[in-house]
Amino acid sequence: MTTIVSTLFISLDGVAEIDPDWHFPYFDDAVGAAVGEDYAGADALLLGRVTYDSFAGAWPDREAAGGEDAGFAKELGDLRKVVATRGDQELGWRAVERTDDVVAAARALRAEGVDKVLVAGSLSIVRQLLAAGELDELRLLIHPVAARAGERLFDDGAMQHFALEHAEALPTGMLRTIYRPSPGPTAEGETPAAYEDAKQHVPEAERRVADARGGDFGVDPG
Repeated sequence: MTTIVSTLFISLDGVAEIDPDWHFPYFDDAVGAAVGEDYAGADALLLGRVTYDSFAGAWPDREAAGGEDAGFAKELGDLRKVVATRGDQELGWRAVERTDDVVAAARALRAEGVDKVLVAGSLSIVRQLLAAGELDELRLLIHPVAARAGERLFDDGAMQHFALEHAEALPTGMLRTIYRPSPGPTAEGETPAAYEDAKQHVPEAERRVADARGGDFGVDPG
């Protein structure tokens, strides 16, 4: 069965457009190992054009240079890559295919029986796959920093729930988390859906205050 996995670096305030100033200070061997695990066993990459261009602009040269990351660069070069693009210009790397419909491409990979498809970066692709119900895992490497600027993973739209599959603290203070899309905690009645149901879980003193406020637990949204 095909598993389509997203892997992203992200800040505490949800910015997933990498800025070297907040990303590289936290990158150590543990982060490298986590990234390696995300890529392990991948049979294909599904990439947006911007992410693909950044890969193609760096990894072929690193492979040719023969440095310490040349082995990984070769693996990326050999790996099947499906690139979302509406252009017809030469993509300039080996093992590359193009698609103008990323959701259809994801479904085609499932139909082929590809085991693991990795979506690296490519925020617009992640959003489209989530909206279409075609993303199986959302893997986030959360940096302990508020980036304050940059493109965020989630834009305006309908609420979406996730189930936490794994969480791990890394030495630099980063969190590695793995989520799966979920129907939400109320789907099986596990968690209260409204204040009248929720108040049974609130300590008595806080419940009285919340009752007086009409269900406001005193959390300041500002």
